[in-house]
Amino acid sequence: MSDTPRHVIAVRGLTKSYGATSVLKGVDFSVARGEVHALLGGNGAGKSTMIRIITGAASKNDGEIRFFDSTGTERSESAGRAKVAVVHQELALLPHLTVAENIALPHHRKGARLFRRTVAARQAFDALRMIDQDFAATSLHRLVGSLSLHEGQMVEIARALSSGAELILLDEPTANLTALETERLFAVLRRLTRENGLSVVFVSHRMKEIRQIANVCTIIRDGRTVVDRQPMDQLTDVGIIEKMGQVAASHAAERAPPSAAKFSATLGTDRISIAEAGFKLELLPGTIIGVAGAPAGPAALIQSLTGAARTKRWTVAHAGWPDRLRSPRNAARLGAGFVTGDRSHKGILHSLPIIDNVMASRRIVRGTAIAGGSEGAECLDLLKALKVKAASVWDLPSTLSGGTQQKLLLARWLNVPSRLLVLEEPTRGVDIGTKREIYQLIRQMAASGTVIVWWSTENVELLEVCDRVVAFDTEGRCAGVLERDDFSEEKLVTLTGMAA
Repeated sequence: MSDTPRHVIAVRGLTKSYGATSVLKGVDFSVARGEVHALLGGNGAGKSTMIRIITGAASKNDGEIRFFDSTGTERSESAGRAKVAVVHQELALLPHLTVAENIALPHHRKGARLFRRTVAARQAFDALRMIDQDFAATSLHRLVGSLSLHEGQMVEIARALSSGAELILLDEPTANLTALETERLFAVLRRLTRENGLSVVFVSHRMKEIRQIANVCTIIRDGRTVVDRQPMDQLTDVGIIEKMGQVAASHAAERAPPSAAKFSATLGTDRISIAEAGFKLELLPGTIIGVAGAPAGPAALIQSLTGAARTKRWTVAHAGWPDRLRSPRNAARLGAGFVTGDRSHKGILHSLPIIDNVMASRRIVRGTAIAGGSEGAECLDLLKALKVKAASVWDLPSTLSGGTQQKLLLARWLNVPSRLLVLEEPTRGVDIGTKREIYQLIRQMAASGTVIVWWSTENVELLEVCDRVVAFDTEGRCAGVLERDDFSEEKLVTLTGMAA
């Protein structure tokens, strides 16, 4: 395709290698002004590497990147990159600064102007109110470190909108947003593309959202472009999945990773009882309990189950357990595990090798800090069971894709006897194939007798995998429990007050 005035960026023949590993092998990618363009591909396909090269965070080996202004005149790479903003899947905010200060920072990137707090607050409010008026009115002066994941995601998006960018790259931007917040974001993006000529690259594994917002798509597989700027209405979901090299959902259930089952172990067979004012639920060994709704309710339950709660809103009772789990360490040693949804800031140990990440939970439970003689072999077995490809267990997690890093967090609990495993968005930011593998792994862990409590903002996956679903309303109150024979998205929407 020839470069025309409608392009904001055109990438041709892009290649990138890290040592002997070839990540990009000749990628073509172009985005038109005023469109929402879906960039699709499995974990490790090369999407993140291409984005890093476009923004200047990494260098290319070969190929060209050309930027254009609204008249079609080519810009220099430095001028073009100044008009690009990225909202990463993992938040890149400064926790010790306020919401307003974080959003206003791009306006002061050269340090040439005096930082005025009143001006920063106005800039931040104007950007944030496009996403959430109430949040903009109440949170400008809160420290970012006090925000929840979904609140932090809104700040990231507002900062990109405030930067004056003409091209915004959104990497899993809805992963921490509620359905209502997602709808608001999509409305903002549609308005900005239509009225301001903003171009958006939307990276997501959620097919429903991709179809809601994207006009065209490009699919990358194994470092090569296999679909270049094809309209979304010309591709079926199955066709997209096949182009990505994934397995369609109807066949995925047959592809369980059986070797992972041998690592699962459970402690005891007694049920776990959870209760708050006016509500009580018995968690039977071997069951998968889904948790749905806006973050306030699920977060309070998860904190109580993992020893992180500061209040006694929830009571958790189990034979041999104290009246209250005092800390995450205490909970882990009693058999209550936790996989965080914030793998970048609270999950992955970035400065430690893969083996330390995989063995972290076992060491906490056993009270050891140094790798044992058998851990290398055990770690390799776990990685093999989870289909994780790594050159060495001593490599850093940064050598792995985001979806593969998520597998490391699950691997921590495979060889640790657990009564309870609490999962917070365990499939956030992973491709369809990896999701299916995680589903099978969760079922296997439940089959070993572990109680699984799983919070997800994707109603459809809760209904697919869980035995029961506890629903919380928008105020964080428990609104009811759906049994498997009563599952439906409509009923879940009614109970949570949130669209699916």
